[in-house]
Amino acid sequence: MLVLLLAALAAVPFRVWWTARGDDRTATDVIVVLGAAQYDGTPSPVFEARLTHAKALYDHGVADAIITVGGNQPGDRFTEGEAGRDWLVDNGVPASAVTALETGRDTWPSMQDVAAAMDDQGWTSATLVTDPWHEFRVREMARHLGIDARTSPTRTGPVVQHRITEARYVVRESAAYLDWLLSR
Repeated sequence: MLVLLLAALAAVPFRVWWTARGDDRTATDVIVVLGAAQYDGTPSPVFEARLTHAKALYDHGVADAIITVGGNQPGDRFTEGEAGRDWLVDNGVPASAVTALETGRDTWPSMQDVAAAMDDQGWTSATLVTDPWHEFRVREMARHLGIDARTSPTRTGPVVQHRITEARYVVRESAAYLDWLLSR
């Protein structure tokens, strides 16, 4: 029994790493962009990389709608969802195609809000856009919530530049996934 448990635990970093390498561009109902920091309404370089990738997916017809996700920190005038929506609209995506979910400062509550918003629209499938190593955990959360989830991570931005960063994030996301799995 212990051997099986250890094997299962060892498989998580591999699944994080493997999912990070995928890029599923199958047509879905909506593209979901997970938030990252914004500074007075301007997306951080990490968030902008995600938004740029989401716009490319939208332009290539992966989905006709985009949801931007994320709340704000105390004292912020803008939310991540709002900053993401505004960036997409300013960069050519029609405002009618973008919904900002301006709640959530953590992945699990954000994905619960996404599931509710998708249900309201009658959407069942989503392409998830975030950093490569975050994709596995987000996909598993989405699937747990009944979303037919695909992953299409950004390949640009500050967190995808170095192998040491990749290793650090694989460990971090493996621990975060296991924490979520054990706490639900």
